[in-house]
Amino acid sequence: MASASHPKPSRVKVGEHRARLRAQGLRPIQIWVPDVRAPSFKAEARRQSLAVAMSAQAADDQAFIDAVSALDFDNGGDE
Repeated sequence: MASASHPKPSRVKVGEHRARLRAQGLRPIQIWVPDVRAPSFKAEARRQSLAVAMSAQAADDQAFIDAVSALDFDNGGDE
């Protein structure tokens, strides 16, 4: 009678998966991004938004944002 099979531990499965990805020419990277749920992030985003909105160049800044937002990059950048 055959012995009961033992499932591979997670670390082994992960290692095998990473080996397959590396064999495809890929490599792992780690990217750290701001936690947008953090109260400190929200406070800083608000502070910066207000600073931009209150600046002497606010109208020019908004005109630029409006202009680039209207570009259709999928069709060569035309509106």
